[in-house]
Amino acid sequence: MQLTEITYDEAMPIEGYGPGFFRIGGQRLEGACLISPWGAGGWGGLEDTETPMTLVGRIDVLFVGMGGDVAHVPKAFRDTMEAAGMGVEVMSSPAACRTYNVLLSEGRRIAVLLLPV
Repeated sequence: MQLTEITYDEAMPIEGYGPGFFRIGGQRLEGACLISPWGAGGWGGLEDTETPMTLVGRIDVLFVGMGGDVAHVPKAFRDTMEAAGMGVEVMSSPAACRTYNVLLSEGRRIAVLLLPV
């Protein structure tokens, strides 16, 4: 069997996570964050709908990692993202990290919002 190394072109995959942090591109980000193929930075949590709106027109699906467990996002948050044309998929943060990396390697138009584990 031949194995193919995954390439991400210029995009930065999620390299790891732990209690209260995520590691992207060799950088440790503390707390909630937004990660896209174009960069990574802080996010104000579920009350912050402005930060993900910077992705309108650039992504099709926004994954939301809700920490260690799956929980619903507030209806107003989901409605705002969907009205802007972004699909919203909610899962635990570990699952969101894995899903983001797989779809990023396929060149998909995605981003992820992560609450820490």
